[in-house]
Amino acid sequence: MLKSPRPGGANRRNILTATLGAAVSALTTGFWPRAAAAAEDRVKVGFLGPLSGPVAAWGQPGLDGSRLWAEWINAAGGIRIGGRQLPVEILAFDDEYDPARARIGAQKLIRRDGVSFLMMLGGDTWPGAAPLVQETGMLASTLLPSDLSPETTTLIAPAEVHPIYNVTGVDWLARNRPWLRSAAICAQDDVFGLPSIATYLAAFAAAGIRMTDEPFFFDPATSDFEPLVRRMLSGKPEIVCLDTCYPDYILPICEQLYRQGFRGQILSCTLDFHDRIIAHTSPEFLEGAIFQFPDFDDPALAAPEVNFRDPARFHAEYEARFPGQWSSVSWQYAAILDLWKAAAEAADSTAPDAVLSAMKSGRGLRHVFGPARWWGDDLFGISNALVGNWPVVEISGGKAHIREFTSVTDWYDRHGALLHREMERYGQLWSQRV
Repeated sequence: MLKSPRPGGANRRNILTATLGAAVSALTTGFWPRAAAAAEDRVKVGFLGPLSGPVAAWGQPGLDGSRLWAEWINAAGGIRIGGRQLPVEILAFDDEYDPARARIGAQKLIRRDGVSFLMMLGGDTWPGAAPLVQETGMLASTLLPSDLSPETTTLIAPAEVHPIYNVTGVDWLARNRPWLRSAAICAQDDVFGLPSIATYLAAFAAAGIRMTDEPFFFDPATSDFEPLVRRMLSGKPEIVCLDTCYPDYILPICEQLYRQGFRGQILSCTLDFHDRIIAHTSPEFLEGAIFQFPDFDDPALAAPEVNFRDPARFHAEYEARFPGQWSSVSWQYAAILDLWKAAAEAADSTAPDAVLSAMKSGRGLRHVFGPARWWGDDLFGISNALVGNWPVVEISGGKAHIREFTSVTDWYDRHGALLHREMERYGQLWSQRV
């Protein structure tokens, strides 16, 4: 390794003089003591996600929800550490869903801002942040568990186990609408689309639903979806599955499905801004659509096993501040923060290793939708995903309604071999990715 030459003679004296002068100046102006006090008087959490660009719908709403969560916590006194109540501050960096930007953001939030916890969307941006997270031992969270591997020991997926929970929507359809026997599926060709395609194919196989064609992958730069939809409908599927398409894709795909006369079953991972889809199609077109992410004013979330602070009030306040912006991530980072806060208080520390240890050693664990356990060794090489039940949501009368909570792990115990087969086919097993 090359080393910088050591300053000698006058240069070294000049540097020492300048350094001491700066220190004296800082001390006399009170800058250093104030900075130290500020650092001790609050806990900082980093939000590294897409706040602009085509994936911003899975970034900005999550940041808004995180800051609403922080307001609630701080109004109640903050987080209790070492016998003190400390306020929580959310510091954000827009990675534009670009790994190079994520690397810069991780440096800023971890090295300069001194955050105790780093929340990410994950996916394409994780490789940009991963080296520093691993080097520093920072505790980080992702919404994409396929980021997990045995090398990422401090990366956790405590809110959602994307895309494995998508099996629950297919399973519900097979039990409640058994006359639906054929499906077509499309997805953008990226780290969200590929594992999700594999998961849906396994779920369709388990349900005895045949595919009318191979999955239809499209370039993320696609803007005209007329040809794609025409090809999808050529096999006359009874179910059209939109996989884990970004919100900016789902709306134009649904418009094309409507224009080209499809009136069958819509199945999707997310269905963000479904009111806009209805406005561009019709209430009848989206009636009965099945997806995985509820609105939090749903009465089913008042159940005692749900582990989220006053979901109806959270949803109401969010909608009042950010009208029309509720999405599948509006609550997810807040749910992660609830788990992190509970672990930090149990550990009586915000140190990443202490918080992770408290998270992993806790008994009677619950994630947002109820009892859960750390899981994932088979698929991800490490059990750092918190998994339990997941909701199946239906559009009825223009509104989202939870139909049931279904166990993800129970499905996996019955059909795990199918999922392994499809994940391997698309190169999504952790051993293939590593």
